[in-house]
Amino acid sequence: MENKKILKSGEFLVEETEAKNVFIPEEFNEEQKMIAQTCQDFLETEIYPKLDEIDTGKHEIMVAALKKAGELGLLGIAVPEEYNGFGQNFVTQMLAAETIGAGYSFSVAFMAHSGIGTLPIAYYGNDEQRKKYVSKLATGELIGAYCLTEPNAGSDANSGKTQAKLSEDGKHYIMNGQKMWITNAGFADLQTVFAKIDNDRCLSAFIVERNYPGVVINVDEKKMGIKGSSTAQIFYNDVKVPVENLVGARGEGFRVALTILHMGRIKLGANVLGAAKKAINDSVRYANERKQFGVLISTFGAIKHKLAEQVIKTFAIESAVYRVSSDIDDLIEQNKKSGMDKGRVSIEAISHYAVEAAILKVYSSEVLDFVVDEAVQIYGGMGYSAEMTVEKGYRDSRINRIFEGTNEINRLLVSDTAMKKAMKGEFDLFGIAEKLSANLSNIAEKKNSNENYYAEKKRYIRNFKKVALLAINAATKKFDKKLISEQEVLNNISDIMMEIYIGESTLLRVEKLETLKGNEGVKIYKDMLDVLVFDSAEKVRKSAVDAFSAIEDNVDKLINAVNDLTDVLSVNIKNARRRVADKLIEDNKYKF
Repeated sequence: MENKKILKSGEFLVEETEAKNVFIPEEFNEEQKMIAQTCQDFLETEIYPKLDEIDTGKHEIMVAALKKAGELGLLGIAVPEEYNGFGQNFVTQMLAAETIGAGYSFSVAFMAHSGIGTLPIAYYGNDEQRKKYVSKLATGELIGAYCLTEPNAGSDANSGKTQAKLSEDGKHYIMNGQKMWITNAGFADLQTVFAKIDNDRCLSAFIVERNYPGVVINVDEKKMGIKGSSTAQIFYNDVKVPVENLVGARGEGFRVALTILHMGRIKLGANVLGAAKKAINDSVRYANERKQFGVLISTFGAIKHKLAEQVIKTFAIESAVYRVSSDIDDLIEQNKKSGMDKGRVSIEAISHYAVEAAILKVYSSEVLDFVVDEAVQIYGGMGYSAEMTVEKGYRDSRINRIFEGTNEINRLLVSDTAMKKAMKGEFDLFGIAEKLSANLSNIAEKKNSNENYYAEKKRYIRNFKKVALLAINAATKKFDKKLISEQEVLNNISDIMMEIYIGESTLLRVEKLETLKGNEGVKIYKDMLDVLVFDSAEKVRKSAVDAFSAIEDNVDKLINAVNDLTDVLSVNIKNARRRVADKLIEDNKYKF
């Protein structure tokens, strides 16, 4: 991959990527597989036997589990070795996040601690702060929390009212305010708290220890799901925070918050992947045991349809998760060579991929909701029983569409962020879109006689990209600076972009997989790709028609162009799904 071009965030809309230049899960090395197995063994021995006990919300049970994870080194996978961590690359961090994602409430506490509870200090803190705090967070000696949200500052985080004023002797910041929906609040030893110094326009970030006088932690919230995780309000009443506990520069907190949120969104994509695979495994095992009308329900076409859809959607998000994770690793290496501060090389690379982070957050969380819903349906009445883990998975899943910024906010960010990056000159989006829009006749690429399987699918993806570009051009011309208020249109464009990125990632994975497994070895994966692209074409068409109908009065030409651009050859998706389901049923486990 020496000559691999590192795409800018959102640049996938106007650039093609070669299959040889993407990373796919089938390329995990032995060390990565061992780390994943350690995570899996931990869930099997320490978490699954105690699921009901954990869900009672007793803090000591969760704390004991986190500390045991710390002893095994699982809390420090992303932390540099000099601070008691493993210093693993981003792909490995994502694999660990995926595996732990099958841990229900524990995964929430684990990810909050090892991600947003630890990494703001690791990435933005100074060396003294890292030695004092990060080295203990990595081992589980300290448990971390991230305190950003306030009663009137959720999606609009910078509107928070928590204040910090320098004391007369200049040794402390006196903090007053309130935070809410804080994960790990009930037992965290350390909090990264965001507050405004004096009348600053932007937030600053502070390290606050739980035992500082004036820190008051409320009782845990009663929640729909993730019942074992602690979520509570925290109040700060004249809390004296040492000046040396300011993280980064004054007024840099909003930047810290945003970049950490980008990281959280990407890692959530991996986290829900693990939860989806767990739900699929539960689904197929039940389907292979439950009989109705004298036969196993796994023999029914309607059940096979559900199982196949669970697999196809999960395989697709897995492809996208590791594609962007490897891109981040490449950018980290580039940042290192540029001489960037060692603490920021990683977070700058992670936050660079803001468009892809938002895509993964939205698409993956919605896939998980689909997968767990179908799992409950496959179980039937038993799926509604609290005795079954699918019931727990169903309730736990719902928070993911709210975590790390709601899906409504993130959906808007997909298209808006890509356009803003293009406006800054990071890549040419509008010039290409304008050229396409100037000549709508024969805009769709047509099949040529030498086209093989992958060339055909790539042609479809290129055509889908043209749909997105046409929509962007029409929307920006019509609404200009008022486009941000046309949220329905932005959502239409974002939905098209998500289908493109997920579809292209899956295509590139299958194409590369053929070089490893041969033509016979990828037939089942081609089935998945066939279904995915066929279904995506209709979703792209519908989103585009909705957008153009809201933009233009006379849309016939545009809609005709969209119909041409989303015209894909029909495939027998019923049989393709059945083949996918049959493999799952035979393996009795997700093994794709």
